[in-house]
Amino acid sequence: MRNASEERSVSQAMTSQVLRVETAKFLGTGGESAGSRDDGFRPAFLDTDTDIVYLSRYSDGYPAPFHLLDGLPDELVLQRSASGRVEEVKAALVSGFVRAGRFYSREEAAQAVAELH
Repeated sequence: MRNASEERSVSQAMTSQVLRVETAKFLGTGGESAGSRDDGFRPAFLDTDTDIVYLSRYSDGYPAPFHLLDGLPDELVLQRSASGRVEEVKAALVSGFVRAGRFYSREEAAQAVAELH
């Protein structure tokens, strides 16, 4: 279930730095959290190995308004900092959004938001 939004190498793990680069790429569009929130899109991650979608959450489980690795399940985590923050998760995760029960890649969300306006 890989799509065009996954520009990083399949072997490259998802990190906070990767998320920052992706967010910068989609700045000002529906492909970033601030650009899609008002249209009902919630930041999420798709595990392309299992097709399971995980909403972005803080480490305490509360929904996060942007893409955050700290609330992902332990089985997806590859590395944590000494303070316990998630630094790296499995490479099969793709950042995107959920709206009305459907996962959208960042590109798909940007296009959907543009079509709504």
